[in-house]
Amino acid sequence: MLKNAFSKKFKFKHWPKKNFPAIAAGIYVIWDEQTLLYVNTAGKDLDKAQRAGKTKFGLITRLNSHASGRAASDQFCSLLANRIVIPSLTNSQLNKFKDGSVTLDQMTKKYIRANVEYQYLVVDNFQDALDLEGHCKRGAIFGEKPLFNPLD
Repeated sequence: MLKNAFSKKFKFKHWPKKNFPAIAAGIYVIWDEQTLLYVNTAGKDLDKAQRAGKTKFGLITRLNSHASGRAASDQFCSLLANRIVIPSLTNSQLNKFKDGSVTLDQMTKKYIRANVEYQYLVVDNFQDALDLEGHCKRGAIFGEKPLFNPLD
């Protein structure tokens, strides 16, 4: 089964993972417990990045962006903040937003580090990642569509 080709699940709490591929194209999936949240690819211009001498590119930079919790600059973080973090805030937490003692990015990062896991699969070329992404988003690989970015 193709889902067995993916890595095991890793907690963002332990990001960055040791021995993570520094330059790699691939696909990744993000989980909140047993719920598939998000599917995406990374490494579109891998050859160009390697020619430019980049030492980190692709999966590692994309997952690093997600681990940051920055909702304004990262689509996954924005979706997580809007659909999970904000709706779960208590009145006490909302008051901390009002007085400026906490930010949405801080709360999003905290949620990611406490609850979210990822899996990845390194592929030989970006087109393979795109093809696999479509299958994942349609529910064909993990038996469910991602909550944030499904395809019909």
